[in-house]
Amino acid sequence: MAALGRPVQRAQVENLYVEAMLLADEAHAAFAAQRDLGRAAGSALHGDALAQVSLACESLKTTTRLMHSIAWLLHRRAMLAGDPGAGPNDSAARIGDPVAADWSICAAFDDSLCRVIAASERLFERIALLEAGWDAPAVTPVQHMLARLEARL
Repeated sequence: MAALGRPVQRAQVENLYVEAMLLADEAHAAFAAQRDLGRAAGSALHGDALAQVSLACESLKTTTRLMHSIAWLLHRRAMLAGDPGAGPNDSAARIGDPVAADWSICAAFDDSLCRVIAASERLFERIALLEAGWDAPAVTPVQHMLARLEARL
């Protein structure tokens, strides 16, 4: 079983890493477009300092979620590769607490930007769930059989 777990873990990490990097590019473009639209149209976003600050804050929150996700994935890649400098007790080995979006503020953003923000939250949650499952001790078939045998005695 242990031999099967490692390639699956590596594939999960690699797939999530690609997804995170693509989402980071998409987030950068979406926030830049929202800022540009506000400037070009002379919209409320451009004229309203509070709206500009709100956009900047949500941009930072999204970037933080993505950076934490990417850092965790890079650390897991290093651990799976056997890098002696990447250990399970390093600070990068834990995804940490989520930085939630303020959806009352996000309601003023374009739908495409809201989708990117929501996708960054989902990605973070998926990694947190993966991390939680990763730390769960796996019961090997031999351990399971020994436990059943011991219960009978």
